[in-house]
Amino acid sequence: MTTEPQNSNQFITFKLGDESFAINVSQVREVLDLTQITKVPTAPKYMKGVVNVRGSAIPVADLRLKFGLPEAKETVNSRILVLEITIDGEACVIGGIADSVHEVIELDQSQIDPPPTIAMRWKSEFIHGMGKRNDQFVIMLDIDAVFSSDEAIISKAAKEAEIATSN
Repeated sequence: MTTEPQNSNQFITFKLGDESFAINVSQVREVLDLTQITKVPTAPKYMKGVVNVRGSAIPVADLRLKFGLPEAKETVNSRILVLEITIDGEACVIGGIADSVHEVIELDQSQIDPPPTIAMRWKSEFIHGMGKRNDQFVIMLDIDAVFSSDEAIISKAAKEAEIATSN
């Protein structure tokens, strides 16, 4: 039996607008084509609703809106990253809509710099670092931190989704 390392040096890359982001593959359960999203009443605008993934209702957030970018039309390249995150020590599954998902890359810690403290468009607490790949920077996200303030919203969306799928 093989045990997967908890902190892999492999990252899945995706785009929001012109920016490239990466998330550790250990937190990505799967990548889905966009599918029908069932809206959740009273959810914040960035929470698009829930999707049915093999009988389980997964809350879905629009990562563009979560990061304060303007809303964009869905394209054939739009995907849902199904993410396993930890909020207050509790494991949660959430989907994040990306403009496109690209590849799995491998970066050594020496290829990741700390995020700049000034002139960053993104909240530094959401950024694990800046990866360098082929003369381009990739923003390495701390996806747990991105959703850490949304515990109540994610929990509510998941409960409403469970009720909706059980009916």
